[in-house]
Amino acid sequence: MPNLDLTKIARVIDISGVRTDVALEEVDRIVEASKKHHFIAAFAMPCFTRYLVEQLSDTEDVMVGGVVGFPSGADTTFVKVADAKEMIAYGVDELDMVINVGALKSGEYDLVRDDIKAVVEAANGRPVKSILEICYLTDDEIARGAEIAVEAGVTYVKTGTGWGPRPTTVDTIRLIKSTIGNAALIKAAGGIRTLDTLLEMMDAGCSRFGIGINSALKIVEEAYERASVLVAR
Repeated sequence: MPNLDLTKIARVIDISGVRTDVALEEVDRIVEASKKHHFIAAFAMPCFTRYLVEQLSDTEDVMVGGVVGFPSGADTTFVKVADAKEMIAYGVDELDMVINVGALKSGEYDLVRDDIKAVVEAANGRPVKSILEICYLTDDEIARGAEIAVEAGVTYVKTGTGWGPRPTTVDTIRLIKSTIGNAALIKAAGGIRTLDTLLEMMDAGCSRFGIGINSALKIVEEAYERASVLVAR
């Protein structure tokens, strides 16, 4: 088990509401949960990002992130840069961008690299997490995508959007970690629903987790309960 205070598990979780059907009511639940548990960051779809920033403006230890090229990654670089600038204008602290998955699978590595680099430059020093969308990639493509993201200057390599047909696995975290070492951090998203899964991924080298509100609250509550048992012993 990672050397982590379980009562502070929320500090590695980006609580997220980035599904198509997320309504304002769920964004309000994310705000409430963020203020109560102090998740490291909160995310919503672009149409609600300004609102999320406003609602969390009095909660200094909770960052707000913005999504770019979400969820397909197939937008042009011009559109992604515009997305990034709009999110920054709203006041976000960091950006999660989807890489051009189709270009990666086509072997157009310069296009992938330049696309990511343009968003990194637009972020103007803010952390950028590049989303590989690993559910559509072979292991070789995952490794190459992670290498390219590091070359482009990202802060994090992120596994997925959470929209894909299969979840992130511990083996994928190990693959990315063995590829990039300490050149960038790793964020996992997609199918992380238990505390044990999160802790196993931390052991494998992951340091941030994008998790929907229901699973995030379940994991935090499970961590509190487990911490109480450890103290009682």
